[in-house]
Amino acid sequence: MKAMVLKVPGQPLVEERRPDPIPRSGELRIRVEACAICRTDLHVVDGELPGLQCPRVPGHEIVGRVDLLGPGTADALLGRRVGVGWLGHTCGHCPYCRSLRENLCDAPEFTGYTRDGGFATHVVADAAYVFPLDDFPDPVAAAPLMCAGLIGWRSLRSAGAARRIGLYGFGAAAHILAQICRWQGREVYAFTRPGDEAAQAHARSLGARWAGSSEEKPPEPLDAALIFAPVGALVPLALSAVVKGGRVVCGGIHMSDIPSFSYGLLWQERELVSVANLTRADGREFLSVARQAGIATKTTTYPLNQANEALSALRSGMLQGAAVLIP
Repeated sequence: MKAMVLKVPGQPLVEERRPDPIPRSGELRIRVEACAICRTDLHVVDGELPGLQCPRVPGHEIVGRVDLLGPGTADALLGRRVGVGWLGHTCGHCPYCRSLRENLCDAPEFTGYTRDGGFATHVVADAAYVFPLDDFPDPVAAAPLMCAGLIGWRSLRSAGAARRIGLYGFGAAAHILAQICRWQGREVYAFTRPGDEAAQAHARSLGARWAGSSEEKPPEPLDAALIFAPVGALVPLALSAVVKGGRVVCGGIHMSDIPSFSYGLLWQERELVSVANLTRADGREFLSVARQAGIATKTTTYPLNQANEALSALRSGMLQGAAVLIP
């Protein structure tokens, strides 16, 4: 097995060779075909998430073929294409798990953060937390669906029936959601870094009604805003852009500090909420929607040994769509 292993947070990834991982009871081993890179991977690499133990293999947008089964795993999974996302395991017995909110589990495991991920040729996953992808013939195109799509979908669901949707940070998640919103008959307003004309053009090509800088006001008030850029200063801007009773949803796992703002921005029953992780039910629902909506992801591929270059491209904000590693 070859893997890109994080040794020290904030330092470059280094390539190492490791023995093939052996799945335990209830687990399976997957030969990785593609692994998309998520902004959360940057937070892991930069040591911004608490409790990180090194060495660790990042990556949680994984698509591959099952090539080895652990004890107690269904034989029918062998050879099938599956996807692995951020949520790698939950305890099953805490109050959150028992109330169908496993995304808030008290003792979770997360792929590429608390258990090794997909910046590798092989990965071991809990069989109960993989998604069958028999209907997705292209592993590269499917890889961004495993987090950008999944967490984006949960964020969109949190917006309820809102018709005018603002997307702050037009990256991997937003370019998938723009297509879903258009399929659903919603209006998309895309907000990018100031001067990022390429991202604005990309948003318009996907049907956005308007695209501009995050510092601008949209031409019409928004019913809801989804924030994917990890920039706390966007929160008051988004609140100022939504209608009375509107909702602002923070979709990232990490964000810089939110600056103080006037209570008037929150008044009139505006809501500010966060989305944490996802449930397996979210995943199954989203993949069904992705098939029906005909989602086409935009990807830039990198060989596994260029993981550092791919992370740098994501950090720079110059990518349109998602970066995907190919072992």
